[in-house]
Amino acid sequence: MDTAFGPLFSDISFTLKKGDRLGLIGYNGCGKSTLLKVLEGTLSPTSGSVSRANHCLLSRVEQHLPAEIYPLTMRDAVLAQLPPGEREIQSWRADVLLAEMGFSETDIQLQSATLSGGQHTRLLLARALIHQPDLLLLDEPSNHLDLPTLLWLESFLKNWRGSFILVSHDSHLLDVVTNGTLILRDKTLYSFALPCTAAREARAAQDESDALRFKAEQKEIDRITTSAKRLAVWGRTYDNEDLSRKAKQMEKQIDRLKENQTEVTSGSHWQLQLHGDALRADRLLEMEALSVSPAPGVPPLFTAPLARLKSGDRVALMGRNGSGKSTLLKQIWQHYQGVQNAQLKLHPRVSPGYYDQTLHQLPDNATLLEALEPFASAAEVRKKALISAGFPWAQHGKFVSTLSGGERSRLLFVGLSLARYSLLMLDEPTNHLDMEGKEALAAALRDYAGGVLLVSHDRKLISDSCNRFWLIDNGTLSEWHDLDMVSERLRLTGSR
Repeated sequence: MDTAFGPLFSDISFTLKKGDRLGLIGYNGCGKSTLLKVLEGTLSPTSGSVSRANHCLLSRVEQHLPAEIYPLTMRDAVLAQLPPGEREIQSWRADVLLAEMGFSETDIQLQSATLSGGQHTRLLLARALIHQPDLLLLDEPSNHLDLPTLLWLESFLKNWRGSFILVSHDSHLLDVVTNGTLILRDKTLYSFALPCTAAREARAAQDESDALRFKAEQKEIDRITTSAKRLAVWGRTYDNEDLSRKAKQMEKQIDRLKENQTEVTSGSHWQLQLHGDALRADRLLEMEALSVSPAPGVPPLFTAPLARLKSGDRVALMGRNGSGKSTLLKQIWQHYQGVQNAQLKLHPRVSPGYYDQTLHQLPDNATLLEALEPFASAAEVRKKALISAGFPWAQHGKFVSTLSGGERSRLLFVGLSLARYSLLMLDEPTNHLDMEGKEALAAALRDYAGGVLLVSHDRKLISDSCNRFWLIDNGTLSEWHDLDMVSERLRLTGSR
């Protein structure tokens, strides 16, 4: 499949059989969504073909609700997928589908534009399932979902009887619901009859084996090249035709060896890093009888009786969407900037860093080099950091407004690492990270010297990096000591 910058992938082949439940994974920008569109038929491949069995009905789960259905009720939004002449007679099926998605009779009359994130996802699934497909194509359906809705989606996919291809960066979800994995990398596709984690381990083992084989092959190529050059020189020096002929034969052998040489992965161009400083204090942050409201005069979303955080604490702040997690981080940040709150206390020497999920800390009208100035004053330090993060020197004058979400996220992480904060507040930092980025973030947080307050719905990231768990539920913040118990609590309360 070609783009203006060359092919996203080429010469890929695979077969999907009935009963296959495949995860499609790969780096951001490698072409996963494009491949789904090719399979669906909305994009045509530059070369090759896609064949489907005559009886196979395929349906793609949209990432976003189309704007034209915002004014429609949920029932009508589902029926809009059918030809006009079939809608009235099939309305009962829409009602049954929406009921299976957990909606009440009152819910299905809600206007689509008013839906929460969890309702949004379930409506998208209902719109796809009204076609009674044999194969579902799902493009990152878990993005921006809270944990209760993630758990619902996991249960739905486990129990659905059809086949599917699921694009996701959530390795836990993929491990639970898939029986095979497609890895799109280096413009080609690798297929494994294994769920995500096992498939990635198998691919990593193959990479290691390929690298050793490549090294041995290159050593042999170098040896023959040296010999060929020596024979060619001797042939010219002594006017020996036999030596010159042998040199040419060896050169042809080198060409054959290079043509058949083992290919090795180009790998990722950036490794996420976070450097911080530990502040010797018994508390970096303290909240006591704190009320968290989205705006002055508005009733509080929740209260925090007493909570403290010190260096070495990596606290996961969990709860449903809309419970007040991001609002708390903003309130702490505003307190540090001078909007004082008597129920909040920060250590006088604490230096907090804030990852705002909207990425508004990076001004659109600043160049990449200028955007990092608040984090590090020395221009030379900023230049080196940008280059090591995969932003070549020629791009340093680009404006932040031209960056993709993933590039903005990478730029903000560069800034957070340069500043060496003693307290990191991260609001949904994985929204623009691929699987490798999430793993790098988990490793960076485990080794982080300061304190961390993390808002995330990513169970694997929380499990791999956090040692304390704060749950916002029923209007209050409480500490839990078992992540599985928090997940079960959120699952029982359901998505809203």
